[in-house]
Amino acid sequence: MGEIDLVRLNFNPQSLIALNVILGLVMFGVALDLRVADFRAVLGARRPVLIGLIGQFLLLPAFTFLLVLAIKPAPSIALGMMLVAACPGGNISNFLTHYARGNTALSISMTAVSTIVAIVMTPLNLSFWAGLHPQTSAILRAVALDPIQMLFTVLVLLGVPMVVGMLTARHLPRFAQRVRRPIRIFSLVVFVGFVVGALAANWRYFLAYVGFVVVAVFLHNALALTTGYGAARLAGLPERDRRAVSIEVGIQNSALGLILIFNFFDGLGGMAIVTAWWGVWHLISGLTIATWWSRREPRPASA
Repeated sequence: MGEIDLVRLNFNPQSLIALNVILGLVMFGVALDLRVADFRAVLGARRPVLIGLIGQFLLLPAFTFLLVLAIKPAPSIALGMMLVAACPGGNISNFLTHYARGNTALSISMTAVSTIVAIVMTPLNLSFWAGLHPQTSAILRAVALDPIQMLFTVLVLLGVPMVVGMLTARHLPRFAQRVRRPIRIFSLVVFVGFVVGALAANWRYFLAYVGFVVVAVFLHNALALTTGYGAARLAGLPERDRRAVSIEVGIQNSALGLILIFNFFDGLGGMAIVTAWWGVWHLISGLTIATWWSRREPRPASA
């Protein structure tokens, strides 16, 4: 086991609670622009959700395994990449999809469904793919998610803010109109400030291993975004759905990854560092691609 595996990050449960609150605020701001009709359309077309789940839980973990074989990272970094790939979509993906002029209702539905499916698929994918790699299998530990805790997370981070936001928009339209933009800006600024603060608290560790981790996460995240968009395009989904699937597969729930690392892997250095940097980098890449898409009208389905 290398030196990086001896590193323990400066992160605590209170920080994760704060992160959950921030994400809930982001979800409320996004929900102000949603209507019940948006979800009826998703329920009438389950295929996009299925394509997203295939990209999330089948294609991305498999492609991550191939990437690990190609770049040969340290065992704990490789295991961290596999864990990130096994996690469901992050809640900030809903905001980014909305900003990118994608199908926001589809993004929210995919986040909710993938989070529930992750109860089984996250430990299964991690055990399967890490078990195939001789070096990661040597440090692999059994991962078991509490289904009650996971369902509670879906309810708190997605359900409650979404319902409150939609009810606010319906019954207090003038208020919703006034606060829509400020909440969106405030929640994003606070979220970015949180991840920057978390990074600063562990700056010496990041500087020590920045080189390879940055390259690995860059390649991994690019692979995830491309996998989502490519799968949606091959399935013939319209552009707004392609954007939603791409962002959903490319924006992982790194907070969940950190929780699992500290609960089941004792904060293993390489895993924790690569997952923490994912939490920063996917904001940068997500905002970049969402901004690029926001300036381009979604093409029709035939394009």
